[in-house]
Amino acid sequence: MNWNNRFRQIHRWTSIVFTVTVIVATVAVALKAAIWFSYLPLLPLAVLLFSGLYMFVLPYTRRSARRPVGVR
Repeated sequence: MNWNNRFRQIHRWTSIVFTVTVIVATVAVALKAAIWFSYLPLLPLAVLLFSGLYMFVLPYTRRSARRPVGVR
């Protein structure tokens, strides 16, 4: 498995974890639980941010590496 597929898998599974933590945090805040529950989704959100940015930039780095010099 190459790094690109690994990042995509991490991004997919982290999105599931993020969704679950948002639901848990919403229910916890609605039930007047501790306020720190509202901060639970931030860690998976940070992982999603960096893996998403990596996947966003990836096509631009590939395209510039394959394009011959002088061709637009």
